[in-house]
Amino acid sequence: METQTDIGSMNRKQFIILIVLVVVIGGAAWRHHHDQTASWNNSNPQLGGKLLGNFQVNDVAQIRIAQGENEVVLLKTNDLWRVGERGNYPADFSKISQFLIKLGDLKIVQTMEAGPSQWARLDLATSGQGTNSATVLEFFDASGKPIQTLLLGKNHIHESQQVSTEGENENWPDGRYVLTSTNSTTVAVISDALSEVSSPVSQWLDKTFFKVEKPQSISVNYPAATNSWELFRDSETNDWKLTDAKPDEKLDDSQTSIIANALSSPNFNDVAIDLKPAQTGLDKPTRVEIKTLDGFDYSINVGLQTNDNYYFALDKITGTFPMERQPEKDEKPQDKTARDKAFQDNLKKLQDKLAQESALTNWIYEVPGWSLDSLLKKRSQLLVAKPAATETNAPTANTTELSKP
Repeated sequence: METQTDIGSMNRKQFIILIVLVVVIGGAAWRHHHDQTASWNNSNPQLGGKLLGNFQVNDVAQIRIAQGENEVVLLKTNDLWRVGERGNYPADFSKISQFLIKLGDLKIVQTMEAGPSQWARLDLATSGQGTNSATVLEFFDASGKPIQTLLLGKNHIHESQQVSTEGENENWPDGRYVLTSTNSTTVAVISDALSEVSSPVSQWLDKTFFKVEKPQSISVNYPAATNSWELFRDSETNDWKLTDAKPDEKLDDSQTSIIANALSSPNFNDVAIDLKPAQTGLDKPTRVEIKTLDGFDYSINVGLQTNDNYYFALDKITGTFPMERQPEKDEKPQDKTARDKAFQDNLKKLQDKLAQESALTNWIYEVPGWSLDSLLKKRSQLLVAKPAATETNAPTANTTELSKP
């Protein structure tokens, strides 16, 4: 007969074995869950996880955005981002950098099961299915090896209870349906609509442009010479004068001040490529020549105006700067060091400006018409209007009356 002590000892052994089994089974379950999670994170992040997993922003050297027949390719060459569809014109590094960082931080806020047959209603269909096709976002490294592919679908809409003045609910996009793998049946929703991918090609361009500062002379030479003109001044404080002004030509000061600042902060909308000179009008351009008090010479060609833009080319930019500072009269030794440094700093600034702006001479730009209209004046438009003829200043008619026979 088993004693009470033997029974108690057996119960303790069974209890210990049970605990060991629980630990082993629990550990195996945890390991299985961990492996599943790791596998998921390689292609489809779970709710609350990062959309692109361990996305290495610095490894990206090429970005391809494709929607139907529209495509944008951004390339990093020699540490400089460029826009493929614009002849490899420099891209906006800041915009690309912010875009990549945002993508790396995106998290899943919602998931839903949706197989390939349901993708079209979410605009996640594969290419070739018209407006229901997904926007394809691809990333490659410097060797061209794919890093990640992302399929972007329709926007997720926040339904507002507020009603607009038109009587409709003021709904707005607060996210987007996405797929990180074409083999997945789980569609994720992110909290950002990623509107950047719908930007036109021109919005990816680096819009840094040239600036004309302290102009000393400005000339506009038209194909019709009678419309051409030149303005000049000796210093920033002097008034502008018209070269070869006729006795009855008086400059309109309100016009000269506008002209002098016309290119102080210009901009462009796009870069034109693969166009012949006759298509842009740059085979017979309006020629603009500007010299500045700082030593810059700008030679600019302006072509045809189309779609509210002028075709515009910086033909040549040169700079002539003094390399040494002339000491001032009675200059004190203690002032020389500071003045020499200020001179060299300014010289470096001018040289950097020349290098940056000279790099812009290889392209044809589409510049908004309103920014050039104030410069492209005809000679007659620069002058004070002559008073209209009146009865008092009009020539006296011959009123001599013939004598009657």
